[in-house]
Amino acid sequence: MPCPCGSGVALQACCQRYLAGIAWPDSAAALMRSRYTAYVLEDAAYLLATWHPDTRPPSMHFDHAERPKWLGLSIKRRIDVDACNALVEFVARYKINGRAFRLHETSRFERIDGRWFYRDGEID
Repeated sequence: MPCPCGSGVALQACCQRYLAGIAWPDSAAALMRSRYTAYVLEDAAYLLATWHPDTRPPSMHFDHAERPKWLGLSIKRRIDVDACNALVEFVARYKINGRAFRLHETSRFERIDGRWFYRDGEID
């Protein structure tokens, strides 16, 4: 099975190692891709574990009444602000009940003790 993140690599050789806790993404862009994969696979535990402690919600769940069909991820740009802060602009495409949507966001990431975390994002 190809990885949902769009890398062109099999899931097992790509984001699965992150979701399984075997490795940690080494860049903000890799974390962004793995978080997209976690949304596709509905892995709330991984999403919470990679969310910055200052902005992490106490819990999360997936609404199965309006379950999205994820269609793809496109990374538009990556900016390393400094050694511990980065921005990743992306577009995630999906459908709900046959209607197409696009989530266009510029996300902020922060590295803490060598690990990248999603801090927050600004939807365009």
